[in-house]
Amino acid sequence: QVQLVESGGGLVQAGGSLRLSCAASGRTFSTGTMGWFRQAPGKGREFVAAIKWYGTYYTDSVKGRFTISRDNAWSTVYLQMNSLKPEDTAVYYCAGGDSDTYYRESAYTYWGQGTQVTVSS
Repeated sequence: QVQLVESGGGLVQAGGSLRLSCAASGRTFSTGTMGWFRQAPGKGREFVAAIKWYGTYYTDSVKGRFTISRDNAWSTVYLQMNSLKPEDTAVYYCAGGDSDTYYRESAYTYWGQGTQVTVSS
């Protein structure tokens, strides 16, 4: 079983930066994909970024601004968010799975509790 815990959210002004962390514990050896999703009030959960051993992937709206990374043991996954915009405001969730369809919620088995990111203008 894999457990994920997010941290690092908060309130920032537009143009600012935040770094989210996702600490993983348990039997992570079978988790080949780590991803970040976000959910704004009244909206569905949206794919943000994913990382596999061979590459990283981003939704168009965050390309060039967000960077996903991990430590060598996959114990912690990060989302560096720069040039934040008010439309980035959402609860951000870390997720783990083992599927090629990294952009779909259904690809992930494990989910964190979420961390709030609020960007003011």
